[in-house]
Amino acid sequence: MTTGQTYGRHLPDQVDRISSLSDAQLDLLSDIRELYRERVALEREYATKLQVLSKKAGDKKAKKMALLVVGSEPTKAWDENAVKQSTLDNAYTQLIASIADAAQDHINLADALNSQVADALKSVEKKHEERNKKQMAFFQKLLADRDRVYSDRTKTKQKYDDECVEVETYRQKQDRAVDDRHADRAAKQYGQQQTDMMNAKNTYLISIDIANKTKEKFYSTDLPQLEDQFQSLQTQLLTQFIKILLQAQTLHSSHLESLKNRASSVQTALTQVDPAKDQDLFIDHNVRPFVAPGDWKFEPCQSHYDTGEMNAEPAPKVFLQNKLSRCKTKLQELAPLLQAKRSEVDRLSKLVTAYTNDGSLGNLDEVTDNYLEAHHQLAAYASSESILKAEIDTIVRALAGDEGAQQPHSFKSSSFSIPTQCGYCKTSIWGLSKQGKTCKVCGLSVHSKCELKVPAECSGTRGSRHGASDSASLSRTSTTETTRSRGSEFIIQTPTPSSFVQPHASTHPQAESHPAAIVLFDFSATSPFELDVSEGMSVHVLEEDDGSGWIKVSNPNGGKGLVPASYIQYTEAQQAGAADPPQIRKAGRSSAGSGIHVRGVYEYGAQGSDELGVQVGALIELTAGPAGGQNYADGWWEGM
Repeated sequence: MTTGQTYGRHLPDQVDRISSLSDAQLDLLSDIRELYRERVALEREYATKLQVLSKKAGDKKAKKMALLVVGSEPTKAWDENAVKQSTLDNAYTQLIASIADAAQDHINLADALNSQVADALKSVEKKHEERNKKQMAFFQKLLADRDRVYSDRTKTKQKYDDECVEVETYRQKQDRAVDDRHADRAAKQYGQQQTDMMNAKNTYLISIDIANKTKEKFYSTDLPQLEDQFQSLQTQLLTQFIKILLQAQTLHSSHLESLKNRASSVQTALTQVDPAKDQDLFIDHNVRPFVAPGDWKFEPCQSHYDTGEMNAEPAPKVFLQNKLSRCKTKLQELAPLLQAKRSEVDRLSKLVTAYTNDGSLGNLDEVTDNYLEAHHQLAAYASSESILKAEIDTIVRALAGDEGAQQPHSFKSSSFSIPTQCGYCKTSIWGLSKQGKTCKVCGLSVHSKCELKVPAECSGTRGSRHGASDSASLSRTSTTETTRSRGSEFIIQTPTPSSFVQPHASTHPQAESHPAAIVLFDFSATSPFELDVSEGMSVHVLEEDDGSGWIKVSNPNGGKGLVPASYIQYTEAQQAGAADPPQIRKAGRSSAGSGIHVRGVYEYGAQGSDELGVQVGALIELTAGPAGGQNYADGWWEGM
């Protein structure tokens, strides 16, 4: 861009455009001034909110800080000086003070911007606006003076033209009065008119020179000087404008520096927080004597006096022997998992220490979460181990070396569509809701409550013990909520601690949603296990057809029993569910899970009501116990 240019030399006769530029510059000052006015309002509003925030935080701190430092019920007398010894209190106090001080900083900034920027811009704007008006008034005067000279030239030209016309008129009169007695007067008048015409001509010529000189001065001197004055005023305006804005930036920088110092003070206070020192302060004010609770002891029943010695008579001994065998099996299953979890906790603990010392290694929060989760699992496993060892030690002391037979039955839960005799108590077992257990090896059937009372003397062949015949075992259906699948089709995942500690009954609710159905034909019960139903009656299916051709239902009056499967039809809302695979329809039931989850590797179609169809990737939980899960049978696992 060319430098050293001036308005007067390079922009001749453009005063109006130059003046418009000055007006635009003043408009810019007005916009900037309004910008800072609004900024001042925002700073004051923000400062007010910061003051309210700091006051609210201070009130909360006053109420809660003592609780954080010395606790809710300190044993040692304390005062404000004790609270101020806390590094956390000091950091919190510094944080609140920085907010209050920052509020004052914003008020100071608002005051400075208002007086040194907004008001200064207003003053400059007003002063230059007046100057521009004076310049334009002077420009109008120059125009008026010039136009007056131009007008005088025009008038003298008109006067000259008029005198010329009069000369011609008097000449004609003289020509007509040659022999007339008025010839002398006409000649005299003609001569006088010629003189007037010459005077008018001279005046006209003078006015031309005056007009030319005025024009030359106007365009060569007056206008360039006026335009240069505009240029000088604009330069002065912009210089003052930039100076004010630089002052504004200086105020901003000073304000930011002040805020930075506030933040630096808080940062220093936060780095001085010493958890160990604060914890020592809390301990000093909360020392209390402690005595661990005493051990529980046997309390005899009020209606039957007895001692606290374990009963080792034959029948209770069998129960203890079976219980001991079960506990040992669970402890064996738990041992490798417990060892693996301990190793994992040790590894994660070292990672937490390393990540704490060097933040560049990775995400400390993620490693900490993994460590805590593993530690929680280890604690649960350790609790299971402690429970099992305590139970084993107590039973071993009671048995005094007599652990009984070492051929335990492989019982699994069973439901019975016809009454079956319990191999232990010799009473009937019946029901579609798993009222009993059946040994997978010898076929012995017992009540669930009798399972641990049966001696561990499994024959290994069906129908050879306790009168359990093959026909009796065929009349029973296998478990409906647990399923089998080939062991080679699963991948074992880490079990949960719940697989080793017997859960409380309340943790496994039995409530389930039963599908609705409509009775198609009347049916009259012929045994106590059946239920009278009539055509069109609405019922709920409690147990599906297990291949026997019977379904257990409940009527609106609460009655329950068996009806022929072909006598009912699911309602329309249940049609989709009726065609679902058994594992989906029966998912509402629950069984004792081991916490070991496996995932299907190949697809497998169920070949019977006691098997489970497997999809690739499907997740299945193995059942618990020495005869469940992987111990179900050769080549088969039991899951649900």
